[in-house]
Amino acid sequence: MHKIPVTVITGFLGSGKTTLVRHLLQHNQGRRIAVVVNEFGEVGIDGDLLKSCQVCDEEGKALDPGNAPTANIVELTNGCLCCTVQEEFLPTMAALVARREHIDCIVIETSGLALPKPLVQAFRWPEIRTHATVDGVITVVDCDALGAGRLVGDLAALEAQRQADDSLDHETPIEELFEDQLNCADLVLLTKTDCVDETTQHRVTTWLQAQAPQGVKIVPCDRGQISPDVLLGFNAAVEDHLDSRPSHHDPEEDHDHDDHINAIPLTFEQGFDPQALVQRLKALVETQEIYRIKGFVNVPHKPMRLVLQGVGPRFDTFYDRPWQSEESRQTRLVFIGHDLAEASLRAAIEV
Repeated sequence: MHKIPVTVITGFLGSGKTTLVRHLLQHNQGRRIAVVVNEFGEVGIDGDLLKSCQVCDEEGKALDPGNAPTANIVELTNGCLCCTVQEEFLPTMAALVARREHIDCIVIETSGLALPKPLVQAFRWPEIRTHATVDGVITVVDCDALGAGRLVGDLAALEAQRQADDSLDHETPIEELFEDQLNCADLVLLTKTDCVDETTQHRVTTWLQAQAPQGVKIVPCDRGQISPDVLLGFNAAVEDHLDSRPSHHDPEEDHDHDDHINAIPLTFEQGFDPQALVQRLKALVETQEIYRIKGFVNVPHKPMRLVLQGVGPRFDTFYDRPWQSEESRQTRLVFIGHDLAEASLRAAIEV
């Protein structure tokens, strides 16, 4: 039997991976897609968003017109895939392979803190390689953030440093992660282009073309709206060609994440005014090293659940679905950052 093609969606925190996967599920063009969601943190925010993508029922199974299950959403919540594959990834893949008659392809959305290459290497394991192959790696990049010099610093200064010294050894782990995600890519999707002007988009695209492997295309993508034909069908068999995709961690047998990067999930029984809450969160971002905020908000007197996502000083909110009768109207937020403390975060929000 032919191998199941697997597409790996990687990218930094808040780059738009979940939005991309939701659009793919909603416009699957008849494909039966199994989705694996890898999360950093204890609250399954992204997995819950995917389950409410309007093509999935509450069990996380996509339904075709005949109500036959055609795709599963599986959340892995105990760390990044590249660290926990031996405990969780293998049985997950085994379960999906067992249902291969109902699956056309698999999409893995990695954590924003995950290295893509160790995940791809797992497809060399004998238990997997005879059943599945990595069709391609899609790296999602936030154009607005890069254009403003966030995440990787000032683009012009960074480029000048790298031209002067190709063996920089003082890069932060986040910068190394960003490079590893680019180096492993078959395609780079440039999101948030609607937030920048044409000059900034051109500058970011030109810089990315110089950083990405030769021949890798940089494609603008507005709010995840891109044809599945662009994302699927690379036939790259990535696991067989990893030598051509260099990583900062290649010399290491294992890799370590920055131990100071942590995720703090908070749950509040109270409701919040969205504008007031966003102002409090913006004040927090100014005083603490917070990379990402995401979650659901209970807005008083509103029947709909509010989705909140923040990267740096930028926050986006939208109502995704009505609160269900059997669920608690709680506000649940996850903070991802550097040496975050639950007490101080909670105190700042409950003011």
